[in-house]
Amino acid sequence: MKTWRIVGINFDHMHMGDLLRMVLNHPRAELVGVSDEQPERVWPVLERLGVGHDKFYADYRDCIERTGAEVAILCPATAQHAAWTEKVAELGVHVLVEKPFAATLAEADRMIETTKRAGKQLAINWPLRWYPSHVTAKRLCDAGMIGHVTHVHYYDGNRGPMRHVMDKVEISAEQAAREKSKSWFYRKNAGGGSMLDYLGYGTTLGTWYLNGKKPIEVTAVMDQPAGLEVDEHSITVARYDTGLSKFETRWGTWTDPWTLQPQPKCGFVLVGKGGTISSYDYEKTIRVQTTQKPEGFDVPVDEPRTPASNPIEYVLDCLESGKEVEGPLSPAIARIGQQIVDTAYRSAIERRTLPLVE
Repeated sequence: MKTWRIVGINFDHMHMGDLLRMVLNHPRAELVGVSDEQPERVWPVLERLGVGHDKFYADYRDCIERTGAEVAILCPATAQHAAWTEKVAELGVHVLVEKPFAATLAEADRMIETTKRAGKQLAINWPLRWYPSHVTAKRLCDAGMIGHVTHVHYYDGNRGPMRHVMDKVEISAEQAAREKSKSWFYRKNAGGGSMLDYLGYGTTLGTWYLNGKKPIEVTAVMDQPAGLEVDEHSITVARYDTGLSKFETRWGTWTDPWTLQPQPKCGFVLVGKGGTISSYDYEKTIRVQTTQKPEGFDVPVDEPRTPASNPIEYVLDCLESGKEVEGPLSPAIARIGQQIVDTAYRSAIERRTLPLVE
């Protein structure tokens, strides 16, 4: 089978390094180039990965054209997702964008249209999609273990985007505080804030669990931290015809969930007509209640399996088999998640309940 030529474009988001490592570990993928407008932030990533500086291109066009790239991984600031998707798609590559989808629904639609026009696939990676606990929860939901899913309760976040870099390497609280003013994560015009960073996780995977169902209306509130222009905490309530679901985002959890689960725990609680499932980030079991066993029982999480153990593996399998990307990575499901995010953001700004934006 062929070897896919892949490039990494724009290192705004620290997840670029994690995605590039997946490329390096894939037997049919080759990292042929990387590009960023700030070379100094690329070198530490390449060195950590053991990749030579000769892979770096100052201009993204050169990076794609000179290497014959077929897939571009994008990790720009949220407000730049549409612009960068347009830039690279017109050069004839498939596009994998690191979460979130976009800063606005209009920008998400631009991304869908530009890749469709180019005849290329667009995938939006949500790292939570690959957590074994959440994958297991979806399998059990699809198997009907808790009946028709009616409610989704989501709480997630971390100590803050400045508290870690690639590979979840920890940054001290003092250094993180100094870096806040320099980071796009804390700039409103760049799409910063916990709501735009983390709400799409909950609304997109929530839509996956609900099999594409859309809410009727949305009510949301964001905090207003002193000295910051973006939120660090948001709560969104979405009303469906089956009842209310809640999505909460938090920068400033007591601990990071990948080291120690904070309280409240990060993850999902799903409610169906015949039971409930709690699925928390990084945990080895999920908890299930059913009508037959209301006392509840633990289910070991599924082991990740090829070809769906990580986004690189999955997207390349779709390209090789001619399948469209499905689930949370698909523009169709992610667009519904973005509709909820858009409505929530407007609701928080306008301080009122709003119908789902179309």
